[in-house]
Amino acid sequence: MSGKIKLGKTKDSRTRGKKKVIENESSVILLKEELKQYKEFAGYLLIKGYSTTSTLRYVKDTAIFLKWTTKENIPHEAISYADILHYIQGRKRKVSQQTISAEMNSLKHYFNFLERTEQIAENPIIQIKIHGIKRRILYDIFTHQELEKLYNNFELPNENNKDKNQNWYKTSVIVSKRNKVILGLMIYQGLNSHELGELKEKDLKLREGKIYIAGTRRSNERELKLEAHQVLDIMEYQLKIRSEILQHTNKNSDKLFVSIGDSEHFRSIISNLMKKLHEQSNKVKSLKQIRTSVITHWLKLYNLRQVQYMAGHRFVSSTEAYFINDLDDLSEEIQRYHPIG
Repeated sequence: MSGKIKLGKTKDSRTRGKKKVIENESSVILLKEELKQYKEFAGYLLIKGYSTTSTLRYVKDTAIFLKWTTKENIPHEAISYADILHYIQGRKRKVSQQTISAEMNSLKHYFNFLERTEQIAENPIIQIKIHGIKRRILYDIFTHQELEKLYNNFELPNENNKDKNQNWYKTSVIVSKRNKVILGLMIYQGLNSHELGELKEKDLKLREGKIYIAGTRRSNERELKLEAHQVLDIMEYQLKIRSEILQHTNKNSDKLFVSIGDSEHFRSIISNLMKKLHEQSNKVKSLKQIRTSVITHWLKLYNLRQVQYMAGHRFVSSTEAYFINDLDDLSEEIQRYHPIG
């Protein structure tokens, strides 16, 4: 004998493994049936641009709700605000507030679908808010003056430096000029990293002083005005700097921003830029922090729908979330000038 002990096949391990597979298979079959039953709703969601994952979640949540309405003998076309509240009360005994909030979001899409297809007159869920959900803390925001200072003080290498003919110095000059253009689009147009990375050269409309931002699954397309002092930097980048980068790297790309190294990923550009900004001001934490600051500032100048368009938000609720920063600023001022106690 080899001295090794052979373990037999235990009932537990075999049974558990098999049961899990069976459960998964039955879940897939059930989900397919639900998609068949709600194929028009699923099609509506996919046309609206939602991912398959989101579509499946919305359909599944809707199916649970509609099974409840069938059990309660409530016709689908006659579901009321009171019925929704009754459903929520029952769900509270089974799931968390966070889950209920997600389910209400799914049902909002379903009733929007019914409203669009004229199966109901109005959405009964539109005014429902689930309380007790922790709001996401946005960011330590910059004032408009601080944002402008970040842009104006962004250091560009001196082109008359004694090392100006060295290749490494030439590279640092073109990288810095490219990064300042990116920073300008972050500060004045509020673009996020994905949008910046997807910009094409053709999206620039310098004659009109505008830039086009394509829509995505998560954002709407828009066309935004460029500031006058941005246009000159962008023009130099487009006509000279970008060509030098493409020549230096032997790359062929229609993307507006191209990395100087071997990487094709835009995140390497952002990583380099954020490092420089943090050296300039240790208040800088992330690109999202800058975008949040920009949108918060916009809300002080423009109405909610204008800011929704400028930010590319698909839903106005996404824009409304940025009002939190204004409330935080107000409470700080009250505490500073009118302290209690």
